[in-house]
Amino acid sequence: MDNNNNNNQIENANQNENENEMKNLEKKVTKNLIKNYSNLLNGNSFKDFSIFVENKSNPFEIKVHKSILSSRSPFFDKFLRGQNDIDKIFLKQFNKKEMESILSYIYYGNISFENQENLIQLLEISIYFKLNLLKEIIQKKILNSINYSNFFQFLFQNRNLNLNEIEIKCFELINQNFSQIQNNENLFNLTKEEIIKFIQFKQEKKEIFQFDFFQFLNNWIEKRVNSLKLRKYKHKMNAKKRLFHSFFSLFDKDSISKQDFDKLKQFDFFLPNSFLVDIQNKVIQDNQKEIENKEKENQQMKIEIEDKNKEIEKNQKEIEKNQKEIEDKNKEIEKNQKEIEDKEKENQQMKIEIEEKWKKEVEDMKPIFDKYRDQYQKDLEYEKKMKEFGKAFSDSEIIKDIEYVKKLQEWINDNDFFSKMKKGFSANRDGFNSKKWHKKVDGKGKTLVIIKTKDNFIFGGFTQVGFNGNKGNINDSNAFIFSLRNDKGDRIPAKFTIKQGQEQNAIHSHLDHGPVFGSDGTDFRLSSNLQPGLSQFGSRYNLPNGITYNTNEAQNYIIERKEKQYKFPKLILIIRSELYRGMFLSVTEDKSNKVTDYSELSNKSFQIFEYWIYSNQIKDEIEITQEIINEIKIGIDYFQLNQKSKFI
Repeated sequence: MDNNNNNNQIENANQNENENEMKNLEKKVTKNLIKNYSNLLNGNSFKDFSIFVENKSNPFEIKVHKSILSSRSPFFDKFLRGQNDIDKIFLKQFNKKEMESILSYIYYGNISFENQENLIQLLEISIYFKLNLLKEIIQKKILNSINYSNFFQFLFQNRNLNLNEIEIKCFELINQNFSQIQNNENLFNLTKEEIIKFIQFKQEKKEIFQFDFFQFLNNWIEKRVNSLKLRKYKHKMNAKKRLFHSFFSLFDKDSISKQDFDKLKQFDFFLPNSFLVDIQNKVIQDNQKEIENKEKENQQMKIEIEDKNKEIEKNQKEIEKNQKEIEDKNKEIEKNQKEIEDKEKENQQMKIEIEEKWKKEVEDMKPIFDKYRDQYQKDLEYEKKMKEFGKAFSDSEIIKDIEYVKKLQEWINDNDFFSKMKKGFSANRDGFNSKKWHKKVDGKGKTLVIIKTKDNFIFGGFTQVGFNGNKGNINDSNAFIFSLRNDKGDRIPAKFTIKQGQEQNAIHSHLDHGPVFGSDGTDFRLSSNLQPGLSQFGSRYNLPNGITYNTNEAQNYIIERKEKQYKFPKLILIIRSELYRGMFLSVTEDKSNKVTDYSELSNKSFQIFEYWIYSNQIKDEIEITQEIINEIKIGIDYFQLNQKSKFI
């Protein structure tokens, strides 16, 4: 269960990290795109169209790109389609600053709202250019900007556009603040149509008109009639009456209170007769309803009083019954209270015991949690670094240090190889067998070999040519071998290039051997079971500074060969010496049976049998005999390895 939770946490952490990276990348792409289109608008490259604004006699010219205008604005798309010879347009109704703001939106989707005074003008341009999304944005900005101090300004500027939402927002503010603004000059600048819309707005909300609104109407009508400059009194009164009729024909009788109706009688000369009759009838009906409602209310109150008296009598009996039940309940509560106190003490004790147990369990689990946390941090760090330096070693069983990855990339210096590199062979997966190794690797070209021994040596080699069956020695001037660590892990990773003149002996390919660097494995080789064999490091490849060829230090530099510990070391040493000399002699005779100066050693090879006899007299007969057999096998292996290159 804990492992599943940890895995889920790791997956969630990785998913969140990937999502954050994608979001940051998208932000960078958007920022770069805005910058590019801004440079395109502000620069002079490829501009093929001019927009002239403000005064037509001396207009201001703005140069733009036809393709961008037509792709972003349906207006320009229709205007420019099929008319390649048109290179300008005059829009004298718009000014330079507003047009530049609209163009910044068209090019890279950005527009400034620093100055609220030109919002209506920007809205008008967006409608003119059929920029519907920008229209919605500006309209919402206007609606959010309208307040007590500027609603008249927005209402008047909206007259050309006649947008209902803006008008409604301004009407709401007029309605809310009418008592404060009823003498405001801007209120008297409303048109007849706007007043009619305002009346309809209030009636849709089913609001009652106060008398101060009718006073405003009277004053507004007086100013309007005076502005007509009619000379005759009769004409003025008729004009005033017509205006009263046009407004009051809109009023619903339910929108005027009874008290305000009495006040309206002072304007009865100007009011429509039908309106006055409707209002009077309404007052009579309201009064009649009020009387009827009062009578019903009184009758209902009588019934309720009678019901209440009956209920009081019933409740009195219920109270007496409840009093008895309360006394019984109090006794039961006292009993339960005692039980609760006992339970609380018991629970408190259990809580203490549980807390102590929990603390002990948490303390016991802390090392486990710390272990998983540390491992998780290491895994995250490794994964992060592997992403940075490539995924080629993500499934490697040997390379677990990112510094090794860096070194190998530096030495090979071939990004294409690293990006396409795959693990072609793994001894743990495919088997410790040289023929299987050749089957997987032969003919693949560039090959990187990495070896880790039981003693924690990590070494290997790289060839650009690759291995090929029983081809033998292969020329490769770019081959090298390397050492990443010794058994103590204290060696600095090092690369060893092929010696000049030894390029034809860079690698050796034979089905009975694994990877071989140097002819016949002079520098290092893996045997048929893919185990490290004898090493003559420095034969074909350059040695590190301070290391001399054919010394123990050189032979053990790539991989240290530890001598087997024998119970009878002197005996084994003699057998080894005489066996190798006997074999040396057996292959140095030429066709004339002429023997070298070492011929006197041939007879000594027969001393092997004497040691066999000697060994059979020892208590550990079986063990020493097996040691001698193993040593003979090693000698034969050595003989077969070197007979071509060293003795023939």
